[in-house]
Amino acid sequence: MAPPNATLAPLSIGTFPRSKKLVALLSESLEREIREGRLKPGDRLPTEAALSAAAGVSRTVVREAVAALKAAGLVETRQGAGAFVLQARTRFADLGPIERATVDEIVWILELRLAVEVEAAALASNRRTDADLQAIDHSIAELGRARTEATDNVAPDLAFHRAIAAATQNPYFGRFLDQLGDLAVPRRRLPASNLAPDYLDMVEREHQAIRDAIAAGDPDAAAAHMRRHLAGSRARYAALAS
Repeated sequence: MAPPNATLAPLSIGTFPRSKKLVALLSESLEREIREGRLKPGDRLPTEAALSAAAGVSRTVVREAVAALKAAGLVETRQGAGAFVLQARTRFADLGPIERATVDEIVWILELRLAVEVEAAALASNRRTDADLQAIDHSIAELGRARTEATDNVAPDLAFHRAIAAATQNPYFGRFLDQLGDLAVPRRRLPASNLAPDYLDMVEREHQAIRDAIAAGDPDAAAAHMRRHLAGSRARYAALAS
């Protein structure tokens, strides 16, 4: 990987207006810098302080935006060194142009996830470490905070599923989710008006039930709760399609 670029050209991000979508605005702006080549693979992102000053947002917003980029597979963070741009991911060749996902395609992706993540939950219940459980708990707490503060809730949702994939101790489960990126949490692509007011409360409860089964070492319950969680999402999006 190329060494950190100490002389990056100025980025074309500006101060954002006050809104509840600052995390999404900043993460999308940084993603554009990456996609358009102003931030290249191997480059280090500007510091948290520099991004905070450039965009006129808090450091908390910057941290959540970088976490969203990490969840999407665009950057990696290195302890004590910062966040670095990754090489562009290749997607599964047979998934087609899933970036332009329709509701039908969302349903298909959820069916694919059902086939993989139900087993992942069962394996995680037998193989998880204390550190894995802490990561799962952290993602649930972050989703609760995002719900309360009306900030980006997609990153902690995806972090929950990636933490379970990691708990299988089989790296291919994590790579599967990396291939899907934020399509694994498809509500970002639909108007917020399509979500019931208590939708995130329900997601948080379902995540907690899966977590508790994994913590208890109960593979049957973990699989059943994950199946209920993903099948419920599939049913809701199928209803939109019809």
